[in-house]
Amino acid sequence: MSALADPTRRRILDAIAAHGEATATVLATELPVSRQAIVKHLAVLTRAGLVAGHREGREARYTVLPARLGVTARWMDRVASEWDDRLSAIKRLAEADPATPRPSGSAPGQPGRSTR
Repeated sequence: MSALADPTRRRILDAIAAHGEATATVLATELPVSRQAIVKHLAVLTRAGLVAGHREGREARYTVLPARLGVTARWMDRVASEWDDRLSAIKRLAEADPATPRPSGSAPGQPGRSTR
């Protein structure tokens, strides 16, 4: 997951996906990063299983591995859903009528939980 934490690596993935396949040289002409930095980012993406490279002449051509991205996307959807649920609960508490009694023994913001 840390491989996708870097915005440059996400841009590299987007560029490779747009081309179908790309070399570090092509990516360096499109992104504000040196070819050497692109190669290092590609190594991280390769180790994460998000791209695969194959030699063609003097350069390596990289392609996106969609199966691994699908697994990552499903995990991110699950995490986003959990956060949406948490934020909805916070919103309900923040917008609740202060005159509404809370369950006995509960702390503000912690419905049903004892403060002891």
